[in-house]
Amino acid sequence: MKYLYHVLRKQSSLPEEALYMIRYHSFYPWHRKNAYSHLMDSADQRALAAVLAFNPYDLYSKSDEPVNTEKLQPYYEGLIKKFFPAVIEW
Repeated sequence: MKYLYHVLRKQSSLPEEALYMIRYHSFYPWHRKNAYSHLMDSADQRALAAVLAFNPYDLYSKSDEPVNTEKLQPYYEGLIKKFFPAVIEW
């Protein structure tokens, strides 16, 4: 995820909190076990708050019902157009 974070921070208009979620959502010792808290500064505190806010929508938001992609496609295309360039340089 760190690679994706570095690509998107330079090429997208995602808010800083979204970039934190991308970078740190799999760093479980930090946001589940409170590891490294003694090393945190105010920027790390903001990042942690963003990751914790995102957490319920990550692993725990899955549904057994199929997704209606035709209905959702315009919504997600709008978000992509808003936050991402037409071409992302990987």
